Amino acid sequence: MTAPQRQRGNRQRLRGVVVREKAHKTITVEVTRRFQHPRYGKMVRRHTRLAAHDPSDEARTGDMVEIAACRPLSKTKRYRLVRIIERGPGAPLVGQPPARPEPEKPEKPKPVEPAETPAAPEASEPQAAAAVAEQPRTDAAADVADEAPLAEGATDEDTPDDAESPAT
Repeated sequence: MTAPQRQRGNRQRLRGVVVREKAHKTITVEVTRRFQHPRYGKMVRRHTRLAAHDPSDEARTGDMVEIAACRPLSKTKRYRLVRIIERGPGAPLVGQPPARPEPEKPEKPKPVEPAETPAAPEASEPQAAAAVAEQPRTDAAADVADEAPLAEGATDEDTPDDAESPAT
Protein backbone atom coordinates (compact mmCIF):
# COMPACT_ATOMS: atom_id res chain seq x y z
CA MET A 1 0.00 0.00 0.00
CA THR A 2 1.36 3.39 -0.92
CA ALA A 3 1.37 6.31 1.43
CA PRO A 4 -0.95 9.13 0.49
CA GLN A 5 0.90 11.92 -1.29
CA ARG A 6 1.40 15.02 0.78
CA GLN A 7 0.40 18.33 -0.68
CA ARG A 8 3.28 20.76 -0.91
CA GLY A 9 2.82 23.87 1.17
CA ASN A 10 2.57 27.27 -0.39
CA ARG A 11 6.10 28.09 -1.45
CA GLN A 12 7.33 31.64 -1.75
CA ARG A 13 6.96 32.74 -5.37
CA LEU A 14 8.78 35.74 -6.82
CA ARG A 15 8.79 37.48 -10.18
CA GLY A 16 11.93 38.87 -11.73
CA VAL A 17 13.98 39.44 -14.86
CA VAL A 18 16.70 37.03 -16.00
CA VAL A 19 19.99 38.95 -16.02
CA ARG A 20 22.36 36.03 -16.63
CA GLU A 21 21.94 32.58 -18.17
CA LYS A 22 25.49 31.52 -18.99
CA ALA A 23 25.78 28.69 -16.47
CA HIS A 24 24.39 25.26 -17.34
CA LYS A 25 20.85 24.82 -15.88
CA THR A 26 21.22 27.96 -13.76
CA ILE A 27 19.82 31.44 -14.28
CA THR A 28 20.33 34.61 -12.26
CA VAL A 29 17.09 36.47 -11.65
CA GLU A 30 16.90 40.06 -10.44
CA VAL A 31 13.85 40.57 -8.24
CA THR A 32 12.77 44.16 -7.64
CA ARG A 33 10.74 45.01 -4.58
CA ARG A 34 9.17 48.34 -3.68
CA PHE A 35 8.38 49.47 -0.18
CA GLN A 36 7.70 52.64 1.71
CA HIS A 37 10.67 54.01 3.66
CA PRO A 38 9.84 53.67 7.36
CA ARG A 39 10.93 57.18 8.32
CA TYR A 40 10.58 59.34 5.21
CA GLY A 41 7.60 57.67 3.55
CA LYS A 42 9.15 57.72 0.08
CA MET A 43 8.72 54.66 -2.13
CA VAL A 44 12.08 52.90 -2.40
CA ARG A 45 13.22 50.20 -4.85
CA ARG A 46 15.58 47.43 -3.84
CA HIS A 47 17.03 44.77 -6.16
CA THR A 48 18.01 41.24 -5.16
CA ARG A 49 19.81 38.79 -7.43
CA LEU A 50 18.90 35.15 -6.89
CA ALA A 51 20.24 31.99 -8.51
CA ALA A 52 17.49 29.70 -9.77
CA HIS A 53 17.45 26.19 -11.23
CA ASP A 54 16.35 25.99 -14.89
CA PRO A 55 16.40 22.25 -15.73
CA SER A 56 15.62 22.68 -19.44
CA ASP A 57 17.78 25.79 -20.06
CA GLU A 58 14.85 27.56 -21.69
CA ALA A 59 15.02 30.99 -20.01
CA ARG A 60 17.00 33.72 -21.79
CA THR A 61 18.39 37.07 -20.69
CA GLY A 62 15.64 39.68 -20.47
CA ASP A 63 12.79 37.20 -19.85
CA MET A 64 10.28 37.91 -17.08
CA VAL A 65 10.07 34.72 -15.02
CA GLU A 66 8.41 33.34 -11.92
CA ILE A 67 10.57 31.42 -9.45
CA ALA A 68 9.61 29.45 -6.33
CA ALA A 69 11.55 28.63 -3.19
CA CYS A 70 12.79 25.04 -2.89
CA ARG A 71 15.29 22.95 -0.97
CA PRO A 72 18.95 23.97 -1.41
CA LEU A 73 20.20 22.69 -4.77
CA SER A 74 23.74 24.07 -4.47
CA LYS A 75 25.69 26.60 -2.45
CA THR A 76 23.70 29.52 -3.88
CA LYS A 77 20.62 27.99 -5.59
CA ARG A 78 17.51 28.05 -3.41
CA TYR A 79 14.89 28.69 -6.10
CA ARG A 80 13.58 26.86 -9.17
CA LEU A 81 12.03 28.20 -12.36
CA VAL A 82 8.25 27.84 -12.37
CA ARG A 83 7.38 29.48 -15.69
CA ILE A 84 8.40 32.12 -18.20
CA ILE A 85 5.86 34.92 -17.99
CA GLU A 86 7.10 37.05 -20.87
CA ARG A 87 9.96 36.77 -23.32
CA GLY A 88 12.50 39.55 -23.37
CA PRO A 89 13.36 41.64 -26.41
CA GLY A 90 14.81 39.68 -29.30
CA ALA A 91 13.70 36.28 -28.02
CA PRO A 92 10.52 34.96 -29.72
CA LEU A 93 8.26 32.57 -27.83
CA VAL A 94 8.56 28.95 -28.90
CA GLY A 95 5.83 28.07 -31.39
CA GLN A 96 4.97 31.69 -32.11
CA PRO A 97 5.20 33.13 -35.63
CA PRO A 98 8.16 35.45 -36.18
CA ALA A 99 7.54 39.11 -35.56
CA ARG A 100 6.79 41.29 -38.58
CA PRO A 101 9.80 43.25 -39.78
CA GLU A 102 9.67 46.98 -39.17
CA PRO A 103 8.91 49.08 -42.26
CA GLU A 104 11.97 50.74 -43.72
CA LYS A 105 12.26 54.45 -43.20
CA PRO A 106 12.81 56.55 -46.32
CA GLU A 107 16.35 57.80 -46.67
CA LYS A 108 16.98 61.46 -46.10
CA PRO A 109 18.25 63.30 -49.19
CA LYS A 110 21.93 64.07 -48.98
CA PRO A 111 22.79 67.76 -48.72
CA VAL A 112 24.04 69.28 -51.95
CA GLU A 113 27.66 70.32 -51.68
CA PRO A 114 28.51 73.73 -53.12
CA ALA A 115 30.56 73.70 -56.27
CA GLU A 116 34.25 74.23 -55.67
CA THR A 117 35.64 77.57 -56.78
CA PRO A 118 38.53 77.35 -59.20
CA ALA A 119 41.89 77.70 -57.51
CA ALA A 120 43.79 80.92 -58.09
CA PRO A 121 46.86 80.56 -60.28
CA GLU A 122 50.01 80.09 -58.27
CA ALA A 123 51.98 83.29 -57.82
CA SER A 124 55.67 83.48 -58.51
CA GLU A 125 58.01 83.87 -55.55
CA PRO A 126 58.51 87.65 -55.83
CA GLN A 127 54.75 88.16 -55.98
CA ALA A 128 54.23 85.87 -52.95
CA ALA A 129 56.88 87.73 -50.95
CA ALA A 130 55.21 91.05 -51.77
CA ALA A 131 51.83 89.67 -50.69
CA VAL A 132 53.29 88.52 -47.35
CA ALA A 133 54.96 91.90 -46.80
CA GLU A 134 51.62 93.69 -47.33
CA GLN A 135 49.87 91.68 -44.59
CA PRO A 136 49.96 93.37 -41.19
CA ARG A 137 51.70 91.49 -38.38
CA THR A 138 49.25 90.69 -35.62
CA ASP A 139 51.08 88.45 -33.17
CA ALA A 140 52.37 89.82 -29.85
CA ALA A 141 55.96 88.77 -30.58
CA ALA A 142 56.01 91.05 -33.62
CA ASP A 143 54.88 94.00 -31.47
CA VAL A 144 57.63 93.35 -28.92
CA ALA A 145 60.23 93.02 -31.69
CA ASP A 146 59.21 96.41 -33.11
CA GLU A 147 59.47 98.13 -29.70
CA ALA A 148 62.92 96.84 -28.72
CA PRO A 149 65.50 97.74 -31.37
CA LEU A 150 68.58 95.55 -31.62
CA ALA A 151 72.08 96.89 -30.99
CA GLU A 152 74.08 97.64 -34.09
CA GLY A 153 75.40 94.48 -35.73
CA ALA A 154 73.38 92.20 -33.42
CA THR A 155 70.89 89.66 -34.67
CA ASP A 156 67.90 88.04 -33.01
CA GLU A 157 69.95 84.94 -32.31
CA ASP A 158 72.60 86.91 -30.37
CA THR A 159 70.20 88.46 -27.87
CA PRO A 160 68.77 86.34 -25.05
CA ASP A 161 65.00 86.09 -24.75
CA ASP A 162 64.86 87.82 -21.38
CA ALA A 163 67.20 90.69 -22.25
CA GLU A 164 65.73 94.09 -21.62
CA SER A 165 65.92 96.88 -24.14
CA PRO A 166 68.49 99.60 -23.40
CA ALA A 167 67.06 102.57 -21.55
CA THR A 168 67.14 105.83 -23.53
